[in-house]
Amino acid sequence: MKLTPAPDDHDTLNPIADGIWVTSIPHRFIGLRIGTRMTVVRLPSGALLLHSPVPITAALRQAIDAIGPVGHIVCPNLFHHLYAGDAQRAYPSAVLHGPASLQRKRRDLQFGATLGDSPHPDWGGALQTITIGGSLLDETVLYHAATRTLITSDLVENFHDHAHAPTRWYLRAGGLLGKVGWHPLLRIVYVNRRKARACVERILAWPFERVVVAHGEVITNDARKAVRQGLNWLL
Repeated sequence: MKLTPAPDDHDTLNPIADGIWVTSIPHRFIGLRIGTRMTVVRLPSGALLLHSPVPITAALRQAIDAIGPVGHIVCPNLFHHLYAGDAQRAYPSAVLHGPASLQRKRRDLQFGATLGDSPHPDWGGALQTITIGGSLLDETVLYHAATRTLITSDLVENFHDHAHAPTRWYLRAGGLLGKVGWHPLLRIVYVNRRKARACVERILAWPFERVVVAHGEVITNDARKAVRQGLNWLL
């Protein structure tokens, strides 16, 4: 069954594929209204994985609990961790995952696993992982093969348009308004492009058909082509 993503609304979970849901919240970065998104994945065991957590309100928790118990919380890179403590307090028995660099940065959090190229055994083989080397983001990308869904945070952004004028101007100045890509001002995070390029090529070898991003809309149209074109500057 093909699912058409609904507009994101915090406190609700919107299905985008079989066993995958998303929810978004407003979020600002240096005054820009870029939003952020959490992805929920049902693992083969029935447990849920929360990727890039957002604040767990009472209504959102009710929606999550209605589809399964939370077993894993994933902070996918060095910057998507602001609401990890909130998620961990809501689900204290869940395993918190994050890159080693984030674990050094957030010593207040109780991490149970380090993200890398080897998926956690409790994920039941449902997810594959690739960590993008050569980047200060230190992001690990997840691939859900059963639904051909790539789950990312800051690999690319995808804003069709924007109602907030300063954010719209920022996107237009970077050539990103209406296009998948990564803003030229942010490309400095790739300190070793050769190493990063090799990792991105491995990601592009996966036959994904949709891409969950943290900022902008979920990519559902020619997803691999869109991501490749959006990262041409790196490739």
